[in-house]
Amino acid sequence: MAHVADWKKEEVNDLKELIKSHSVVGMANLADIPAPQLQKMRQNLKDTTTIKMSRKTLMTLALNESEKNNIDDLKEHMEGQPALIFTNMNPFKLYKILEDSKTVAPAKAGSIAPTDIVVPKGDTAFNPGPILGELQKVGIPAKIDKGKIVITKDKVIVAEGDPVPRDVAGILTRLEIQPMEVGIDLVAAYEDEAIYTSDILTIDQEKTLSDIQKAFSQGLNLSVNASIYTKEAMPLIIQNAVAKSMNLALNAEILTSKTTDLLLSKAYSQMLVLASDLSNINEEAIDDELLEKLKSSHKAVEVKEEKEEDTEDEEEEEEKEEDAAAGLGALFG
Repeated sequence: MAHVADWKKEEVNDLKELIKSHSVVGMANLADIPAPQLQKMRQNLKDTTTIKMSRKTLMTLALNESEKNNIDDLKEHMEGQPALIFTNMNPFKLYKILEDSKTVAPAKAGSIAPTDIVVPKGDTAFNPGPILGELQKVGIPAKIDKGKIVITKDKVIVAEGDPVPRDVAGILTRLEIQPMEVGIDLVAAYEDEAIYTSDILTIDQEKTLSDIQKAFSQGLNLSVNASIYTKEAMPLIIQNAVAKSMNLALNAEILTSKTTDLLLSKAYSQMLVLASDLSNINEEAIDDELLEKLKSSHKAVEVKEEKEEDTEDEEEEEEKEEDAAAGLGALFG
C-alpha cells in the first residue's frame, strides 16, 4: 500500500480493527434500501452491530490482510452494494433479526422478483377506462363487470428470479401490490474459521425445535432401554427397575413391606373363590362367617353389574335422543 492515499490506508486499518474485535463478520447487500430506512436499521442495531460500507477494493484488502483464518473467503460473497457487518452475536440470530426487520415495498423497474409475483383474481378500484387496456397489455386477464374493472383469475405476472418490466412495475403500484422486501440481505457470515451462507442461515425454527425434541425423545428412549446412565435417564431407569422388581416379588410371592398388603388381598380373593366353589358342592363345608362374606361379595358384584347396566341403558337412551334431534334438524333445515 506504498502509493495508496492516506485515507484509504486508514479505512483499511479501521476495517481490520473491526474484524479483529468482533467474533462474527458478515457480508451484506444494501442495494435498493432507501437511505431513511437504512438509517433506522443502523439505529436499531447500534448496541449490538456495526454496519460499515466501503469500496470493494478496500474491503477486499482488509479481509486479505486479516489474521483470522479463512475470513478472506468472504470477499467471494460481495453482491449488489456490499457492506461489512460486525457483531458478537450468533450469525443465525443476526440473520433472523435482519430478516424480521424487512418491510414490503413497491416493485421498481429492473428489480428481481424474490418470489412469483401474483396478481390475484377479484375486483379492482378502477372504473372502466384506459387502465383496462394497460392491464390486458401486460398479460393480466381483466374485464368490465357491473361498472368496475375485474381481474378474472389469478395471474403470475413475474416469475421468481426474473426482472420486473417497467410497465409491470407501474401496474403493480397502481394495484397497490407491494411484492418486494426491503432490508439488509445477509449474504454470508464468518465465525470460528467457517463461512455460513444465507441458505445455511435460513432456519425453520418450528421444524428445528421439533427435530430437537424428537432427537431428545429417541435418545432418552435408547438410554432407558440400553440402561445407559445419564441424568435424564436415571429416574426412568430406576422407575422401570422398581416396577419390574415389584412385579417379580408379587409373582414369586415374596413378602416385603410393599407386597404384603397386595399378596394378602390376592390370597383373600383366592380364598373367596375356593370357598364359593366348595359352597356350590356342599354349603355345610364352610362356616357361617365365611358364608356371610360370600353372600356380601356376591351382592357387591350384583350391585356393580346393575350400575353398569343402568349406565349402558342411559347411554343408549342419549344416543336415541341425539339421533331423533338430528333427524328433526335435517327435516326442518
